[in-house]
Amino acid sequence: MRVLVVTNIYPTPDKPVFGTFVRTQVECLRRAGVEIDVMAMDGRFRKLIYPWGVVQLQQRLLRERYDLIHAFYSYSGMVARCQWKLPLVVTYEGADLTGAFSWNGRPDRSNAIVVPAGQLLARLADAAIVQSQEMADKIPNTNVHIVPHEVDFDTFQVTSREQARRQLGLEADKKYLLFAADPDNGRKNYALARAAAERLAAEDPSVELLVVWRESQERLALYMSACDALVFPSYSEGSPNVVKQALACNLPIVATEVGDIREVIAGTDWCYLAGFSADEFAMKLREILTVLPRTDGRLRARRYAPEVIVGQVRAIYDDVLARRERRSTRVVLDRGE
Repeated sequence: MRVLVVTNIYPTPDKPVFGTFVRTQVECLRRAGVEIDVMAMDGRFRKLIYPWGVVQLQQRLLRERYDLIHAFYSYSGMVARCQWKLPLVVTYEGADLTGAFSWNGRPDRSNAIVVPAGQLLARLADAAIVQSQEMADKIPNTNVHIVPHEVDFDTFQVTSREQARRQLGLEADKKYLLFAADPDNGRKNYALARAAAERLAAEDPSVELLVVWRESQERLALYMSACDALVFPSYSEGSPNVVKQALACNLPIVATEVGDIREVIAGTDWCYLAGFSADEFAMKLREILTVLPRTDGRLRARRYAPEVIVGQVRAIYDDVLARRERRSTRVVLDRGE
């Protein structure tokens, strides 16, 4: 099987953490025996990469033979659907179906176009992959599959808090809270994380909020081992990888109930859901900082192991190709050829 991955987010030397989860899935599929080429659309002017991507795709399909196209995410899927020769599988990111949020937590005005476009694309694709039931509900009556992104357990290892802090140059006696997202991304709700941390720091000056979002995956894993809790107050998500990665590092978590987080952390001690309130976040975090525990999240996160997720994605590929073959056979029979 030969697959072309079309994506608008993929790591580059200048942006090594941009779309690492796409690269992780590509590498896992390759190890599972799927032959994959990647067409990563990139450029200085982001809005122009899509029309140019249509040209690039047509040129590539003239040169190379593929069995299927897998697009990450809806914008890339629209580029990939400009051809009908090959079947198309689209993986959705989350905001392309549930909507984005501006810096103040209000739904972004672009949702009026982006969400309906994503829903239309799902009807035009041969299969859609989403990360949560909330996302699946946005595209009923389509061939939709709920498959969360995998966790790279080789990278997100459990390291002792003391060792991780030494490697990162952090203080041994601090109580560190981790916000692992771009603070300027309104959907991630940095303001709530900061407010909760300020409340706790007023009680205990050893509390400090670390904002980590441009580090490599290896460094992020170290921060997860070095910190005492992940603060995740997002307004909207699909199946956030950072929460599953924190589980793999046995890091306690306080998060809003968005996407599939309730399911992901269910039954894991020292992992809590909280409402959109700095006081509620501070209360849950205070419980954690009083004890400074670790969790058994790594054991519970094994359902996101690469071999499990890749098996599900390969089954979707096989199903799409089988359905395409059946349709082709019916057409031939109807024509009497």
